[in-house]
Amino acid sequence: MNTNIRKHIKNNFKGAKKDEIKEAIISSIKEKEEITLPGLGVFFEIIWNKANDSEKDIILKLLEQNL
Repeated sequence: MNTNIRKHIKNNFKGAKKDEIKEAIISSIKEKEEITLPGLGVFFEIIWNKANDSEKDIILKLLEQNL
């Protein structure tokens, strides 16, 4: 993924409140548009990089159970 996309997504949400981020995620999922996938990927990357091993295990279990 292009670093510019990461920077763009992060800049778009800089200072965003929890409700704004939640609405963006829900909207992206509802739209089912391929164009929103990179943004969701950036969100996932942020979560993954900040998660501890226990949290990563929970994420992996959720993915395993739902794929």
